[in-house]
Amino acid sequence: MKKQLTFGVIVGSRGFFPHHLAKEGREEMIKVLDAAGYKSIVLTPEQTQHGAVQTPDDARHCAELFKKHREEIDGIIVTLPNFGEERAIVDAIRLSTLQVPVLVQATPDRADTMKISHRRDSFCGKMSACNNLMQYGIPYSITALHTVSPSSEAFKKDLAWFSAVCRVVGGFKNLRIGAIGARPAAFNTVRYSEKQLERAGISVETLDLSEVLGRIARLKDSDDATQAKLAAIKAYVPTSGIPEEALLKMSKLGAVIDGWMKETYCTISAIQCWTSLEEYFGVVPCTIMSMMSENLFSSACEVDVVGVLSMYGLALASETPSALLDWNNNYGEDHNKAVCFHCSNLPKHFFADVVMDFQAIIAGTVGKENTFGTCVGRVKAGAMSYLRFSTDDYTGKIRGYIGEGEFTNDPLETFGGAGVVKIPKMQKLLRMICEKGFEHHVAANFSTVASSVYEAATRYLGWDMHYHEQPQD
Repeated sequence: MKKQLTFGVIVGSRGFFPHHLAKEGREEMIKVLDAAGYKSIVLTPEQTQHGAVQTPDDARHCAELFKKHREEIDGIIVTLPNFGEERAIVDAIRLSTLQVPVLVQATPDRADTMKISHRRDSFCGKMSACNNLMQYGIPYSITALHTVSPSSEAFKKDLAWFSAVCRVVGGFKNLRIGAIGARPAAFNTVRYSEKQLERAGISVETLDLSEVLGRIARLKDSDDATQAKLAAIKAYVPTSGIPEEALLKMSKLGAVIDGWMKETYCTISAIQCWTSLEEYFGVVPCTIMSMMSENLFSSACEVDVVGVLSMYGLALASETPSALLDWNNNYGEDHNKAVCFHCSNLPKHFFADVVMDFQAIIAGTVGKENTFGTCVGRVKAGAMSYLRFSTDDYTGKIRGYIGEGEFTNDPLETFGGAGVVKIPKMQKLLRMICEKGFEHHVAANFSTVASSVYEAATRYLGWDMHYHEQPQD
């Protein structure tokens, strides 16, 4: 996932404005992008005047350049060092046929240099560019400030925000999700529409649990795949007190899932657990799933396909691991706090300390010896974003909610993977979840990326989203 992002850059310019502004603006934007670790695809001064786009020919040159690099370009940045020629800008984007996020930036004038030789008018030109983007039906994003210098700290934040938007949009494009096993009968809440996801460009590849167990039966304890996964498990989490037989079962399960994911080009997964694997195979898949999520190949339990999509959205935006949790318990009398919990398959990134243990909830039913493999510990404190996508069969739309809060250090004595979360006006959020019929699972991530994911989902994917306590400008 952590690849270098590439931006197509359009330098807007209008003929009767000072040309040196376009030249300097292009050079400044390229320098800023390079310093931030991004690659830029932009016209050169040999191709058009100062490498800017202002004529119909310029627009076509730019479009052809972008077409040549269409597999590389993650987003487009329109920079306006002066007013800009709005029609040439939007023609370049339309003719390129790229369908990627677009950011519009306008460079501010200086109050002490407003004479004809240096006046930009990009303050006004940005409105014209956005107006034409709207007319052409091209979705676009704007910077936090109406005008902002490319070299400023403010634009640095805009760029980080926009990069997260691009990662989410690009990461969901042609995404393949592995659904391993059947949805447990007791989990009606995680039912979903494959067809709605397919229409959004997201495919679901299924694998029956019997096939998993059949492939495992063909593996030997001494096979390279088994031993490699066993070593990876022992390096990942302390396994003191866990029977070697259980560790070998986990290793074979992990090797089979890894192999199948590669065969089918699946990036993320949702896996049946409760209680088939425990009863008929003799371990829980939690550690294997935790390891995948830790490596940003998100994995959710109970075949919660849209839940793992939520995990992956946050992971793409933040480039850090996500977990899927239950909104599980109230926390005493504090109405803005709750306990979030899972058995657990949380990535170890979430824990202050983590060890492998057994699944305490179902051990009494299937036997402790069949439930080894959970990753347990206390969720560490820190800022967090939360997200839930859902497919709505009544409206035929994908919808969701998003927001930010924090995991706290409040005392908590329980089992599994658990933490206390604090969210502003949480009762309002919980009421919305219940009134709108959302699932009890929620994705969480140690980051503050709600704004980027919301932008990606609403503006570029066209999904209906609720932003809880959205920051006001």
